[in-house]
Amino acid sequence: MILRTAHTGLNVTDLDRSLAFYRDVLGFALLAEGKEDGRRYAYLGDGGDRPVLTLWQQAQGPYDAGRAGLHHLAFAAGSMDRVREYETALKAAGVEFAHEGVVAHREGSASGGLFFHDPDGTRLEISVPEGAEEAPAPHASAPTCGFF
Repeated sequence: MILRTAHTGLNVTDLDRSLAFYRDVLGFALLAEGKEDGRRYAYLGDGGDRPVLTLWQQAQGPYDAGRAGLHHLAFAAGSMDRVREYETALKAAGVEFAHEGVVAHREGSASGGLFFHDPDGTRLEISVPEGAEEAPAPHASAPTCGFF
């Protein structure tokens, strides 16, 4: 049996802020929300009824890349045009990018995308398997998604 990711759960410091980002900027649909004090959460989907991402308001501080756990969360886009649409939306929202614009996953790679941070500093990626042939690679000797 091979396991697949069912959904990803992220701890957040401010559910309202994170929900606005993932829903309004990245386009996830709100499937369910818990509003009880001390137990706030949101289930987000991609148009179906199955959660893709869950947000849990229980973090006491921002993402810490120096601690064990989640390195980054990568999303696949359908095309490079769609990646560019996300780039425009993310810039309009004032999001912090790890690299300027679309970059290749490594030197000479056709795959690539955007690397940025959510409101709590969690590292995110939106990429495609092809279409980034002309994009720069920030690191010549290591995968872009490994070091940002």
